[in-house]
Amino acid sequence: MNKYEDDTLNQCPIVYAMELIGSKWKIPILWNLTQEDNLHYNELKRRILGITNTMLTRALRELETDGLLTRNSAGTVPPSVTYELTDLGKQLIPSLEGLYAWGEANQKKLKQAK
Repeated sequence: MNKYEDDTLNQCPIVYAMELIGSKWKIPILWNLTQEDNLHYNELKRRILGITNTMLTRALRELETDGLLTRNSAGTVPPSVTYELTDLGKQLIPSLEGLYAWGEANQKKLKQAK
């Protein structure tokens, strides 16, 4: 076991989880894949307002490397690539639903307060 693996095994589980999903764009990507599996790159780009091609590509690669989603290529010309959650990624669905519900409830409170 190398030092990185040893540090990862001994860190706080929340810190570990946030290293995997804590960037600005990863949670919206994962959320969209909970709503509909096998989304194409351009469909994800349309659904996630404000994300650049660079950031979407980077986040997708990191999520794939971390085992949270898979990239499926149809091997056609032009290329047809879709993304879907792995079983590990699907384990995040209850947490993502909780975050969504919390955000929605607090947005409503903020709107009512104005």
